[in-house]
Amino acid sequence: MFEKILYPTDFSEISLHALRNCIPKLLSLGVEELHLIHVIDITVAEFEAFELEDIYRDRLEELSKELKTTGVRVNPIVRIGIPSIEISEAAEEHDIDLVVIPSVGENIWRVMFVGSTASNLARATKKPVLLLKYVKNDEGFELPLDCAEIFKQPLISIDFSKCSIKVLKTVREFEELVERGVLLHSVDYGKIDDLEHNIEIAKRNLEKSAKGFKVPFEMEVLIGSASQALIGTAIAKRATLIVIGKKGRSFIKDLLLGSTAERVIRDSKLPVLLVPCD
Repeated sequence: MFEKILYPTDFSEISLHALRNCIPKLLSLGVEELHLIHVIDITVAEFEAFELEDIYRDRLEELSKELKTTGVRVNPIVRIGIPSIEISEAAEEHDIDLVVIPSVGENIWRVMFVGSTASNLARATKKPVLLLKYVKNDEGFELPLDCAEIFKQPLISIDFSKCSIKVLKTVREFEELVERGVLLHSVDYGKIDDLEHNIEIAKRNLEKSAKGFKVPFEMEVLIGSASQALIGTAIAKRATLIVIGKKGRSFIKDLLLGSTAERVIRDSKLPVLLVPCD
């Protein structure tokens, strides 16, 4: 299991809900250290940022006390700057294994033209990011499954690139929590005449990848859009998590052209584990 987790909080309702209801269950799976970070956004607070530092440090200390009953070491961190950049740098400095951040439906125009902390962090960090996809309802916030079961039945996107090697290596970090899983490859390339040949090659390559795990994995080769194949198969196979690699591209290219990872982050109702491949 991931030994060091970084959890960014902005003290919003969704952030505190996930911290108190989901994070303790993740900690019980074998985590040794939890690093809580709050970044005072310099672009919003400006000159008030340094005056707020002590206030937010006290608030983080209070949250840390709540979580210390789990037996996990808790380290509160307060920084000033641009949230996604500061969180990414803190993850490197503390040698974090996994960044966990809640995400809830946001206005599409805000995401397109400004970008949420969750989306920006997923682009900026070199550490795996677990996005908890919450839905807001009349009773508050809800995940589609229990947090203790997130790693039980992962669906893993494989494209047979160097990025896939890193994705599979990341999955092995929590293999002891996996009961069964699905390895998926989407054939959205090549000529029509080569389709059958490409499918057969993909099946053989998935079988090789599955041999690296001790737990059973199904193999799925689909045709067409990778993002829709991932989301549809995750629902059909009752997956608890989608695991996908994120290759380096510029922010503008991601907005204009999109990427499989970006579309899955946006459209999936399941938690998404994003593995940076840079």
